[in-house]
Amino acid sequence: MKHKVFEQIWNQLRAKKLSYKEFLEEINIKNLRGIKDLSVRFEFPVTVIAGPNASGKSTVLFACACAYKVPNSGNRDYVPTTLFPNLRTAQENTPNDTEQSTSFEFYYTNQGKRKSMKWAKGKSWNRSFMGERGGEQPTRYLYLRTLANLTSPSEVRSVLQIAKNEVNTHTITSDLLVLAQYILPIKYQEIKILSQGDKDLLFAIRENNSIQYSEFHMSAGERAILRISKDISELENALILIDEVEAGLHPFTQQQMMLELQRLALRKNLQIIVTSHSPVILESVPIEARVFLDRTENNVVVKPPYKDIFQKAFYGQSLEKLSILCEDDIGEAFLLGILDELNPKLGLTSDDIKVGRDTGKDQFAQHIVALAKFDQLDNFIFVLDGDAKSLDNQLKKTGSEYGKSLTPLYLPGIVPEEWAWSILKHNLSTYAQELGVSVQDLEGQIRQQDQIFDNATDKPTNIIKNKFFAFSERLRRSNVDLIRKIARKEIQKQSTEIKIFAEELELQLRRWQARN
Repeated sequence: MKHKVFEQIWNQLRAKKLSYKEFLEEINIKNLRGIKDLSVRFEFPVTVIAGPNASGKSTVLFACACAYKVPNSGNRDYVPTTLFPNLRTAQENTPNDTEQSTSFEFYYTNQGKRKSMKWAKGKSWNRSFMGERGGEQPTRYLYLRTLANLTSPSEVRSVLQIAKNEVNTHTITSDLLVLAQYILPIKYQEIKILSQGDKDLLFAIRENNSIQYSEFHMSAGERAILRISKDISELENALILIDEVEAGLHPFTQQQMMLELQRLALRKNLQIIVTSHSPVILESVPIEARVFLDRTENNVVVKPPYKDIFQKAFYGQSLEKLSILCEDDIGEAFLLGILDELNPKLGLTSDDIKVGRDTGKDQFAQHIVALAKFDQLDNFIFVLDGDAKSLDNQLKKTGSEYGKSLTPLYLPGIVPEEWAWSILKHNLSTYAQELGVSVQDLEGQIRQQDQIFDNATDKPTNIIKNKFFAFSERLRRSNVDLIRKIARKEIQKQSTEIKIFAEELELQLRRWQARN
């Protein structure tokens, strides 16, 4: 990955978004294709929608195409009746699509102001403007591309009819091919387009080669990139929607295409939304630009942003790696302190194990379900704070529903900060030396923080977290570094409570090693 190049363009796009006068901020979909109620927010000018098959990625993309009135398009081109038709037959005993009270709600920045609109289906589809009198559907150029282009035999036959009649021929100008020339390793002498009505066909002539060939003889990737380049290079302030953007493309080409799409978005004030299964595509946009969908029994949901630990598990992580999921950065630091000692003992390196965090304890059951669908549970260890022990039976039951025997682990103390605070208070001489302060100074700092927080009225877990953070600040140390140091020191000492936790963790690590 060209990390520095991507990070630079990401920062530029973040700054540029503030000046966008047109932006689709959010869509809510109800009662459509197994979606009961789904809201998707778009935080970044270029968004990747990911998820397993049948999770609703294309449905969201097509629903977004109904958001705007599109200049130079037909009245029925970008409306729900065209993009989500219902089959109704007059003949008895034939299947019909089930009629539902479907609706799409859109929330926009339009001409720099907040605006909203709703498509709702009763007997027919109707627009409303969420209480705004005299509201109008925002107007914006839009481009929608799907894999269906020139793929079915009927479409190929339809295009071939061009050759039997008089056609218009013109050369595609170089400015329309800039995107393609940046992405493809091929250099073209020229590209011509044959058109008749709403049908057209591309012809390519390569440099230093007199051979010309139609898009029937192009690779899927070459044809897709030429088409996209021709269609969007001159658009400005437009919404670009591309389904399965990686189709037919080599990983290197996928990466280069995402870079150029983001550069184009920056130059032309474009908003681009794509769907993908590719880890390369996902890693080509920042975290806030990744939308992960998952299908439940009767709905589709947006998962809490899967941090790197989930993305790698679902989209390309080697099965030779183990992931440990905990709640927050303090839990991560505690585990890293333990692994500092366990890894050499077990012949493991930091590259063998990924510790992931930033997930609430109430979301662990959802994560277990999602991981089970990708057959990834054997490569995960779940570690929660001590105050989550009441969830133990629920988590084990969720795993058993997918044929897996899970044993969640729980960090010592109600939260790790409580355990660490107790360790410091009862081992003043040890940690005074570790922290480079006198015993009197350390004892005084601990006493002072206890007095300050004695009358606090917050939840007990928040009080101890804040106390430990304030104590670390007074010592001019990171609370994360301090937790890791204490965990490492206590495992070296084989302290009782941490020894029990470390033995349970070691047992699960050894089981994972035996599986591989």
